Amino acid sequence: MIPSLPRPAWLRAGTVVYALLFFAFLFLPLAVVAVFAFNDAPYPAPPWRGFTLDWFFGAAGSQRVGLFADGPVLASLWTSVVVASWVTLLSVLVGTANAFLLERADFRGKAAISLLMLAPLVIPGVILGISILAFASRLAQFADDMWALELEFLRPGLPLVVIGQFSYIVSIATLTISARLKRFDRTLEDAAYNLGASRAAVLRTVTLPYLAPSLVGAAAIAFLMSFENFNTTLMLVGSDPPLTVMMYGRMREGATPVLNAVSLFLMVVSAVIALGLMRRAREPQA
Repeated sequence: MIPSLPRPAWLRAGTVVYALLFFAFLFLPLAVVAVFAFNDAPYPAPPWRGFTLDWFFGAAGSQRVGLFADGPVLASLWTSVVVASWVTLLSVLVGTANAFLLERADFRGKAAISLLMLAPLVIPGVILGISILAFASRLAQFADDMWALELEFLRPGLPLVVIGQFSYIVSIATLTISARLKRFDRTLEDAAYNLGASRAAVLRTVTLPYLAPSLVGAAAIAFLMSFENFNTTLMLVGSDPPLTVMMYGRMREGATPVLNAVSLFLMVVSAVIALGLMRRAREPQA
């Protein structure tokens, strides 16, 4: 159907109903979690018992310890930030190198490497986590048996969590950066070379500024994917659980509205980051 032609009333009504149902499916659970973060009850579900801020600001040692006084929750939140920061840094650096390798270099097996790079994206997170754990444990045991080396970073813990998340998030970063690098006009680099610029200067002043939006986008995607990851993290975590694993443990023990408060806090932070990126994307490029 041509978009400019008038549509029947039933089709317009059906489109509106479909859109309402779709967005209700997406946002209604989030709205319920947000509302019941303020419920004056010891459980995170209906019925509504009144408004309270205890689940955010309740003092430590009281019957209602709030989010900002809950030591284990804040520790796991900081652990997730640290892990996500390392994964983001590694993913953007290696993803940029991969993008230049795949878009600028010609070598035998390039197509096969491009295809294999996508493999971690189609492997279930649990399988990926178990595989990395088994391989790393065997490698650490081999080093201990052969050379008496204790490679702690290959044991369950945060370094292994970073490695596990990086193994598939780097593929997404590579695709994001490669998509923009592919559209780059290389005559701009040639002009800079003709004017006497060095390779490093061209990279710093011409190529990387062009790639900046994709670098920021890849970093944001990598950080959020790492922060919310559960399946792979659960298989590799040690004694310092990130937020997702800690929340899973709390849910099994018996949830309280503190988890709703955590969820609302993360929704607000994610929305602020998303709005900031959208505003940056709309700003005219210098």
